Amino acid sequence: MSLAALLVLADGRFPAGGHAHSGGAEAACKAGRIHDAATLEVFCRGRLHTAGLTAAALAAAAALGLDPAALDAAADARTPSPALRTAARRLGRQLLRAARATWPDPGLEQLAAAFPRGAHQPVVLGLTARAAGLGPLDAAHVAAYESVGGPATATVRLLGLDPFEASGVLARLAPELDDVAGRAAEAARQALPDGVDALPAASSPLLEITAEVHAGWPVRLFAS
Repeated sequence: MSLAALLVLADGRFPAGGHAHSGGAEAACKAGRIHDAATLEVFCRGRLHTAGLTAAALAAAAALGLDPAALDAAADARTPSPALRTAARRLGRQLLRAARATWPDPGLEQLAAAFPRGAHQPVVLGLTARAAGLGPLDAAHVAAYESVGGPATATVRLLGLDPFEASGVLARLAPELDDVAGRAAEAARQALPDGVDALPAASSPLLEITAEVHAGWPVRLFAS
């Protein structure tokens, strides 16, 4: 593992397009479900253990070398909302552009050829981690962190939340983030002999429903 590569991939300044997405926080803020640091923490904890776990396992499996096409199909099956599937592929396409420029690798070129309109972001993340010399647990950590880091950053813009408080939320979630990443990596290892059905399919129906509502807003600060 290269710790420096892990930091580059997890850095919010890496041009992967995540800054344009709130991870469902914009809709949650408008509905009043997020209005301060305490409610942000509740939202992020729920997202971490559902969408975050699922994304982390897909990323870990891709980093481990499972078939990207099978993983992309598994990601589709685990994402009922068309709006979220579109967002995931848009993010995957942007991440792949950045990854190919940063860590040139045949696996990334093959993925780009196979999915010209974009693969699901966690799958791209896993192959990017692999190209950067990182392992499945590293990929799982990045995916799990992104699942809560995006909403935390978005609420600073959406609510004017104190960035110190938003960072405190992420710090308090750190032990759970480590646990989710470890579970995701273990599930990915189990998927090697058992196939992609062994990967988690944790869901958050409210995130799926609000994503569809959010996609229809005439004015949005974030794409998703």
